[in-house]
Amino acid sequence: ERDLTVMLIDADVAKPSVAKTLGIEAELGLTDLIADSNLDLADVLLRTDIDRLTVLPAGRPDPLATELLASERMVQFVAEIAARYPDRVIIFDSPPVLMSTIPSVLAPYVGQIVFVVQAEASTQASVDAALSLISGCNNISLLLNKARDLGGAERFGAYYGYER
Repeated sequence: ERDLTVMLIDADVAKPSVAKTLGIEAELGLTDLIADSNLDLADVLLRTDIDRLTVLPAGRPDPLATELLASERMVQFVAEIAARYPDRVIIFDSPPVLMSTIPSVLAPYVGQIVFVVQAEASTQASVDAALSLISGCNNISLLLNKARDLGGAERFGAYYGYER
């Protein structure tokens, strides 16, 4: 959607990567905003060189990050951004589900989860276990990533006369 503004929130507080990937310098972010009631979203939200993209970095490491994200203050923050920015797509980038408790804490706050499954690496058992951990969200879509092209139009390559 070219006309929508996106707010990308780095909720992978143990291994934040969004700011670095975008070449943004950031000290404060999500953990600081939730931990310090004197901070305002405007104090930590960053503009980018990408039109219509703002970023909320992960913030400083906090040993109680999961508890912060499960706190009443986080519930208030999510309600605030939903009310303040009804015209934005708000994306929470989280750590892998089976590596952290943060995705299961965030699941009830979000309207949809895009769950990325690596082809030929993710087992059915691990996918099932991960999906059960994020079942607090009612709308979960799976995205198959790194699938190899096995050749042959009978699989995915032929569609209304188009060939790969």
